[in-house]
Amino acid sequence: MATHSPLPLDAARSHAMHAVLIEDDERLARLTKRYLEGHEVVVDWFPDGRSGLEHALRSRPDIVLLDLQLPQLDGIAVCRELRARSDVPILMITARVEEADRVLGLELGADDYIPKPFSSRELLARMRAQVRRARGQAGPDTASIAVGALVLEPATLVAMLDGRPLSLTTHEFNLLRALAERAGRVLSREQLLYALRGNTEDTFDRSIDVQISRLRQKLGDDSRNPRLLKTVRGVGYMLAMENPP
Repeated sequence: MATHSPLPLDAARSHAMHAVLIEDDERLARLTKRYLEGHEVVVDWFPDGRSGLEHALRSRPDIVLLDLQLPQLDGIAVCRELRARSDVPILMITARVEEADRVLGLELGADDYIPKPFSSRELLARMRAQVRRARGQAGPDTASIAVGALVLEPATLVAMLDGRPLSLTTHEFNLLRALAERAGRVLSREQLLYALRGNTEDTFDRSIDVQISRLRQKLGDDSRNPRLLKTVRGVGYMLAMENPP
């Protein structure tokens, strides 16, 4: 039977971040839960993927902390199902050596990852950053951004291309925003990581590449000959100033 904290009153939740922690390591989960709750985070903990997924879909938390190696339903399956049905920020908790799983998780729509062992302080900082972005509080500038037929509304996290809404995760929106704000300029992977996280530490080479690939799919851009999100070999990526006809 899943172990989790009882849901508090809505009034209490309105002033706190609500996180669903899906982690089968009981000791790690209890330590993480205790730390986060000491910093005004409401934490519902589940030790298996199936019950954690069901609760996350039902309770609509601010963020999901998702281990990859889980009983009943593994983290990759949980991430896939959760992203198909929700835009909630997903922060993967992974073993450092599992690059293939991290890449797959990002391809499926996870917003960030943190390797084990991790600092609880860093975890909280990453959680707050993701939740701020999801709530449209990433920064004071919320004016519309238009690049050709692409229009971004930072205040509502809505992206439109040729008048058609794009289904983007918060992480994808912010990556596209970083490129749109500097349209016509080449941004390195390090610059993009800094724009998304505020630092370039503890990452791996393919994380930005994976997100760019997902963005191209959603923009309908040809991955072999992209016309919107261009690759500048050996340097980074650039959003073309004008969307071609």
